[in-house]
Amino acid sequence: MLFFENMALRRGKKVLFEGANFIINPKDKVGVTGANGTGKSSLFALIRGELEEDSGNFSMAGNVTISSVRQETPAVETSALEYVIEGDVELVEIEAALATAEVEEDGNAIGKLHQQLDTIQGYAARARAGALMHGLGFTAEQEQLPVSSFSGGWRMRLNLAQALMCRSDLLLLDEPTNHLDFEAVVWLEKWLESYQGAVLLISHDRDFLDRVIDRVAHIEQQHIKLYSGNYSSFELQRAEQLAQQQANYERQQKEIAHMQSYITRFKAKASKAKQAQSRVKALERMEKISAAHVDSPFNFSFPELGHVPSPLLQLKEANAGYETDSGPVTILNKVGFTLLPNDRIGLLGKNGAGKSTLIKVLAGELAIQAGERVEAKHLNIGYFAQHQLEQLHPQMSPIQHLQREYPDATEQELRNFLGGFDFNGDKALEPVAPFSGGEKARLVLALLVYSKPNVLLLDEPTNHLDLEMRHAMNVALQGFEGAVVLVSHDKHMLRTVTDDLYLVANSGVKPFEGDLDDYAKWALEQSTMERRANREKADEAASDAQSEVSRKDISRKEQRRIDAEKRKAMQPLKNKLRKVEQEMEKVQKRKEELDELMADQSLYEEANKGKLAELSSEYGDVTQRLEALEEDWLMLNEELEGA
Repeated sequence: MLFFENMALRRGKKVLFEGANFIINPKDKVGVTGANGTGKSSLFALIRGELEEDSGNFSMAGNVTISSVRQETPAVETSALEYVIEGDVELVEIEAALATAEVEEDGNAIGKLHQQLDTIQGYAARARAGALMHGLGFTAEQEQLPVSSFSGGWRMRLNLAQALMCRSDLLLLDEPTNHLDFEAVVWLEKWLESYQGAVLLISHDRDFLDRVIDRVAHIEQQHIKLYSGNYSSFELQRAEQLAQQQANYERQQKEIAHMQSYITRFKAKASKAKQAQSRVKALERMEKISAAHVDSPFNFSFPELGHVPSPLLQLKEANAGYETDSGPVTILNKVGFTLLPNDRIGLLGKNGAGKSTLIKVLAGELAIQAGERVEAKHLNIGYFAQHQLEQLHPQMSPIQHLQREYPDATEQELRNFLGGFDFNGDKALEPVAPFSGGEKARLVLALLVYSKPNVLLLDEPTNHLDLEMRHAMNVALQGFEGAVVLVSHDKHMLRTVTDDLYLVANSGVKPFEGDLDDYAKWALEQSTMERRANREKADEAASDAQSEVSRKDISRKEQRRIDAEKRKAMQPLKNKLRKVEQEMEKVQKRKEELDELMADQSLYEEANKGKLAELSSEYGDVTQRLEALEEDWLMLNEELEGA
C-alpha cells in the first residue's frame, strides 16, 4: 500500500530521517513512535501529499482513500451530525447530485443515484454517524446542535468522528485520545480493532497502542526502524538492543536496583493489602522494560517525606457544584471521602459526572456547598490540572519560576533539578511563552515535585506528555510516600499507579469493585442502555410524527419505500450480529469441553504435564475470545438500535 525506498525527509536544513526502506500493507496497524521533533507528523504530511521526499522514493498504491483528523474546526452553524456525515465525501457528492436530478426531474439519473446510495450503504449513513458520535461521548440532543456551540475539545471529537465516517483504506491518527475520556478511548479501541483498512497511529498512550497496533515504526537517530508486535513487545525488543550498549548499561542497572529495592520494601509493608500482588506485578513489569528507557532525558523522583499525618484529608457529607444566575447547581451530593497516607486512588466516571469537581474540592480550589472538609495540620497538596499551564508567567524562565518560590535555593541546585525534566543548559533560562504544551506540562510537574507535597491530586497529568516522560513519571510515583488521587484516560498509568478505583456517578462517589477491564465492560453496558433509552424516546417521537404524516395522507407506496430502505440499512448489521452469535456459540461450546477435560484429575499427574499446559493455554485463549465476542455483540446491538 505504502512504499518507502531509501527515502529521506528534511525540514529546512534538519534531516528528520534517511535511508527509509519499508512497506505498509493493507490492514497493517502501525504505531509511529519517537521523541518529539523526530518527524512523526512530517511523515503523515508526506503521506497526505503535503510534503515531498528529499531523496529516494515514496509511492502509494492506486485508488487508496486516506482519512485523517482535521486540526482546525470552523465555527460553522452546520449541525454536528451533518458535519460528521461530511466526512463521507462520496456520499455527500451523490446526495448533491441526487438533489440536482430531483430538481431537474431526471428519472434516469435519480434511479442510478439511488442505486449508488444503496451500494455504499448511504441510507444507513445518519445512523452510522450517530453511532460514531455516541461512541465518542455525544448525546442524541447534541447531534442537532451547531458546530459553533461546542468547545475546542469537543470540536476535536467531531473532527475525529468525521475522519472515522470516511470509508477509507488508510487512517492517519495523530494523538486521537488527547481530548477523549476513558469511556471514549475504550470505544475507539474497539472501533479500530474492527476497522478493515490500514492505520498509522501517533500516540503517547501505551495501553491504547498495545490494544490497537501490530507493528511499530520507531524514529530515532534519523532512521525509521520497524518492529513486529504491539508497543510492549517493541519495548522489550528495544530493551535487548540497548542493554548491549555499554555506555547505557550502568545507568540501567542503577534504575533496576532502585526499583527492585522498592519492590522488596513494598512486599514487606503491604503483604496484607488486597492490592499488593497486582501492584508488585506492575512494578516487576516496569523493571523488565526499564532498559528500553535508559536513554530517556528524564530522571527525577519525589523527595522523602518523613512523618505523614493520618488522615490527610476528609470530606464529610459534602455537597459540591457551581453557581448559576438562577442559583446553585449540585454535582456531588453527600460525599464521604477519607484520604490516608499511601492511598492511591483512581477516579472513574463519564465526563461531567464530577471527577474534576471532586479533585477541585479536595484541592481547596472549590468551596463546598454543604458538609465539611477537614484537612490535616501539615497537609501539603500538589495539584496538577490543565488550566495551570496557562498560569505560568510567559516572560519568566523555568529557573525563575523556582527561584520565585524558593529564593534560598542555589542556582546550581535548581539547574540540577530542572535537568531531570530535560530543561538543560540555556533551556532553563529561556522564557516559557514559546514552550510547547508538553514543555509547559513538564515545568508545572517540576514545580509540583519540588514543593515536596504529601498529597498529589492529578487531573489528566499525561496530556501533552510523550511516552518517555510518562514512563519517568510512573517510576517517580512508585516511590512517592504520600497519597495520590488520579484522573486519567491513560489506562497504563491507572494500572501501574493506583491501588483502588472509585466511581463518580449519579452525584455520588463510591468504591468500584473490579479492575479497569471490568469498568470498561460496565461503561459499555451503561452506554448501550442509555442509547436504547434515547432511541425509545426518539421512536416515540417518530411514531407521533408518523401519525401526523399519515393524517396528511402520505402514499402507501412512499411508506413501503421508506420501510425497504430501513431494512436494507439494517441488513448488514444483522448479518454481522448473526455471525458473531454463531461464533459465540462455537467458542462457548469449546469452553465447556475444556472445562470437562480439565476436570479430569489424571491430567494433573507428572506424565500429563505437557497436555495440561496445552489445555491451559487454549483455555486462556478461548476465554479471551469469548469476552471479545461478547463486547462485539453489545456494540452491534447498539448500532442496530441506532439504525
